[in-house]
Amino acid sequence: MSLERLNPADLSPPTGFSHAVVATGSRLVFLAGQTALDTEGKVTATTLPEQFEKALTNLLTALRAAGGTPADLARVTVYATDVADYRAQAPELGRIWKRLAGRDYPAMAVIGAVRLWDDECMVELDGFAVLP
Repeated sequence: MSLERLNPADLSPPTGFSHAVVATGSRLVFLAGQTALDTEGKVTATTLPEQFEKALTNLLTALRAAGGTPADLARVTVYATDVADYRAQAPELGRIWKRLAGRDYPAMAVIGAVRLWDDECMVELDGFAVLP
């Protein structure tokens, strides 16, 4: 399995994502949307960085259960209820990403959402990975 991250010079420099990821492998893992829920299904955080950290931790837990690692992530979509707040806190969110998932960034998008499944959730992450 391999993931080749492509960031063409003809595009703006990527910050916290890759413009394209070419995936070669034998297993695709589709990861359901994860929010800041604990094992009892309760939202555990009140700030965007705290919720982002819990949602990413949950996403990576599901990935590890499938036998993957953060470096296997090919695509992650972030759904945010306040994109302006997400942008304002991007440096802190980037530090959380690097601490939990490293510096191998998947192709990513941030999409504004009116609301998520649980009213108090501010962010949700889903994605897919390619495993050998």
